[in-house]
Amino acid sequence: MSDMLKALKWRYATKKFDTTKKLSEEQLALLKESLRLSPSSFGLQPWHFIVVEDVELRKKLRTAGYDQPQITDASHFIVLATEKNVDASLVEKFVENVATTRNIPVESLTGLRDMLNGAVGMKGEEGAREWAARQVYIALGVLLATAASEGIDAAPMEGFDPEQFDVILGLTERGLTSRVMVALGFRASDDPATDMAKVRYAEEQVFTTM
Repeated sequence: MSDMLKALKWRYATKKFDTTKKLSEEQLALLKESLRLSPSSFGLQPWHFIVVEDVELRKKLRTAGYDQPQITDASHFIVLATEKNVDASLVEKFVENVATTRNIPVESLTGLRDMLNGAVGMKGEEGAREWAARQVYIALGVLLATAASEGIDAAPMEGFDPEQFDVILGLTERGLTSRVMVALGFRASDDPATDMAKVRYAEEQVFTTM
């Protein structure tokens, strides 16, 4: 069995974290880089990741997160947010970054800019926001797989009040909105979920070969 499959079988949504164990700076840097390198449609990266280290902020977020203990007990806590306005300004920011990264004139990217503006524009305002939400879940998947491969526990969570999170973290004025959150660290020895069998459907129930 490959190391990745072993890691995926080992991982689960951790319910109880060991509050005495912390991620090293190197581990945190690796997880952050996995988020930064995550793929997105067109490469537009319509997201921002908030690493919440402040203890008092995490207490406030726990209240807005239906008192889930992982928010305060895990070593680290990350909120994955998306851009509220997925429009020409986001496209322009990306095009300029392409030009800078690849050391080419921005004027040579007119075709790319037009294509992206057309693709984004045809989605409509609400459709573009939903598209952005789907992209951030790609990043979430990459983060969870990376954490598992490194023996780091994670608890992805959708159970929270996004409006309260946005206010607490000051996201609204930055044009961002929270979408999903992840607690990261190491499972407690008495986490009741540790020894539970992983429940997944059999291969023949989830795959069709045509």
